Amino acid sequence: MPGHSIRDIAAALGVEPLGDADLVVTGVAEPRHAGPADLAMAMSPKYADQLAEGQARAAVLGAGMDWQALGLRAALVVARPRLAMAGVTRALDPGPQIAPGIHPTAVIDPAAQVGIGAAIGPFVVIGPGARIGARARIASHVSIAEGAHLGDDALILQGARIGARVVIGDRAILHPNCVIGADGFSFVTPETSQVERTRASLGRADAAVTPQSWTRIHSLGSVRIGHDVEIGANATVDRGTVADTVIGDGSKLDNMVHVGHNCRIGRDCLLCGQVGIAGSVKVGDRVVLGGQTGVADNLEIGSDVVTGASTIILSTVPPGRALLGYPAVRMETQVEMYKGLRRLPRLAQAVAELQKAVFKSDETP
Repeated sequence: MPGHSIRDIAAALGVEPLGDADLVVTGVAEPRHAGPADLAMAMSPKYADQLAEGQARAAVLGAGMDWQALGLRAALVVARPRLAMAGVTRALDPGPQIAPGIHPTAVIDPAAQVGIGAAIGPFVVIGPGARIGARARIASHVSIAEGAHLGDDALILQGARIGARVVIGDRAILHPNCVIGADGFSFVTPETSQVERTRASLGRADAAVTPQSWTRIHSLGSVRIGHDVEIGANATVDRGTVADTVIGDGSKLDNMVHVGHNCRIGRDCLLCGQVGIAGSVKVGDRVVLGGQTGVADNLEIGSDVVTGASTIILSTVPPGRALLGYPAVRMETQVEMYKGLRRLPRLAQAVAELQKAVFKSDETP
């Protein structure tokens, strides 16, 4: 990793360098493991106490911490540590090594268009009518199907699959093996199915079922992804049945997230690992779904909703709610329900003791 001066890193963070601003670091490390060329991330007193165990000469510190008392030659003092982490990692990350130009093993249809400055790695396949934006970087074994559009400065990592007519905005990042634009999971039976009966009756469907097979509904829509979107490894976004599935600007999808067909995800949403959203769900802006949150089909989730891990949403959610549990309820309600559940053994024991006392008092002498 090339070296960076404390002055340059301070400029990237928008803070003043303290001490030797010309000191050069080549990486970052936890305080106790930091070497002389590392920038130690010691942004709370808990971590700053570990500086004595390492060899760091420079560190990023939290507000109010005395860098000289910690024996440092240079320091960067930040008000919001995690935001500083974003800036430091951005400044020091060399990014994936994708050679400029087009690798000789890439297969690019003559009808495709490749923008100025794009870098296309080994064994990439680009279909007819596809358009690759300027300075886009495409790592090895990526496939981009016919008619797909990739924006400027996009980064597509190893093994990603982009389906037909998918549109991806500028500066998007797609991590390895994600699949954008697979067909939606849409099937129908010739007559009313047992699933439809069960749903309509809340489980009280007739026992007698006429055997039927599933008929596929083809996906004619595609996927539209906005600017500055990031999609994690092995995540999947299905194409729409008629209209496109949409991911709004600035949204981030973690690894193994699934977005079903016809969904519309708003701006600046955060979908954590293993979130599953069934078809035709509309999600507002700035929604955060904790890991393993599940959303049933055809629902609407308002803007600024937050869910805890493993929440299951079975009904429409108004804006601004914080939810937890299965089925999802307000977070404070779920906490009280959990406390009540924890008290049940004691309550059962108390009831049993009361029963014994009552029955004993009724005995005839």
